[in-house]
Amino acid sequence: MADGMAVENEGRLAPKLEQEYSAVVDVLLVECKQLVQDGELENALERLLSLEKQTRTAGDMVSTGRVLVAVVEHCYECKNYSALNEHLVLLTKRRSQLKQAVTKMVQRASEFIDEISDADIKLKLIDTLRSVTVGKIYVEVERARLSMKLAAIKESEGNVAEASTILQDLQVETFGSMDKREKVEFILEQMRLCLATQDYISLQIMSKKISTRFFESDQNSDLKLRFYQMMIAHGQHDNSYLTMCKHYRSVYETKCVLDDDSKRKEALRYVVLFVLLAPYDNEQSDLVHRVAAERNMDEIPLYETLLKDFIREEILDWSHVCERYESELRTGSEASPATGALSTETEDGRANWVAFRKRVVEHNIRVIAKYYTEIRIARMAQLLSLDVEECEESLSRLVVDKMIYARFDRLAGVVSFKRAADPAGLLNDWSHNIAELTSLVNKTCHLINREEMLHALAGKS
Repeated sequence: MADGMAVENEGRLAPKLEQEYSAVVDVLLVECKQLVQDGELENALERLLSLEKQTRTAGDMVSTGRVLVAVVEHCYECKNYSALNEHLVLLTKRRSQLKQAVTKMVQRASEFIDEISDADIKLKLIDTLRSVTVGKIYVEVERARLSMKLAAIKESEGNVAEASTILQDLQVETFGSMDKREKVEFILEQMRLCLATQDYISLQIMSKKISTRFFESDQNSDLKLRFYQMMIAHGQHDNSYLTMCKHYRSVYETKCVLDDDSKRKEALRYVVLFVLLAPYDNEQSDLVHRVAAERNMDEIPLYETLLKDFIREEILDWSHVCERYESELRTGSEASPATGALSTETEDGRANWVAFRKRVVEHNIRVIAKYYTEIRIARMAQLLSLDVEECEESLSRLVVDKMIYARFDRLAGVVSFKRAADPAGLLNDWSHNIAELTSLVNKTCHLINREEMLHALAGKS
């Protein structure tokens, strides 16, 4: 078959094998190897390219692959890197080139990258291989691996943003020929670089590409921990404490963490702290009770006591909280190391401690709203261990967030937690009360009649 009549469309199947060239290739490869050893690389390449045309047009995929691999190997052995790059481009652009043969050539050439010590030559080879694989589905995995190596080189040079851009250009989740674990590793690397460049939006997008069902297998525990550590860092940036608590629960429930005493206790400490740092709502309240019911809570008694303090509907005195918990929560002890979430040495730790105080104040305000219908603002500030301005600010924040209902008469200095009566509700209450009253009257009349009848019967007897 003439070279001009071969199929051009990459998506079509390989042409039918018309002639088998394995014997010819065996002989020629030996001869070309001898020519290369004698220093006649160009002569060897000419003979190989001539044979490549014959095997390609005959549809002999195996022989074509062997010839292509031999071409790049001889160029590499002779350290002729310019010829290596030229022939990579030339052979992939040949009309009706067999996909399986190109795949073998690219795979073999990719192996040279780790063996090359010169940075410029290595980068040139990677760029050549990435250019010849662009848009070709059958070498998408090889292109992704090359991009990973290039990104690692750029990152080592300090170009983290460029490394991140290189990896983000690839959507490995659509690669059907890539192993699932390798896909997840690739996406995790994309996430890591997004985190390094503080591109939190892209990090969130990348995280959606990984199904958490993948982490159900114990074999993927290492990837699961890497994933959730990055998601926790993202949550800390957004101050999404409830989300961070959920992530730490996932870490805590990992088998390798549960089997390790120190890791199990550390993860559980983080779970307790971040569920308490989360703003109050129905989901947070439910999660608090579920965390309190964990069977391993008795291993961290101080944190268990702190959690129960928040569950109880009692006012927490801030000075007492600091005296009892601050030292161990922020600096730790030999028996109970600090988590670092409330550390005095980090900006996040200091910010989390401020948030923790807010949660204590919010808890106290909810307790006051439960037991009081009205209270003077000065007395409320005294109960909260705040000055009046801070008390007003905290109360206003909870009212705006719809955590409680309250009205503040600033002139009288009185806070009312009693909701204004709804006319329809008042009418319903009145109707209900009247119905109960008439029921009691009827019951009383019945009992009176009963007693009269019994008395009359007793008199006759």
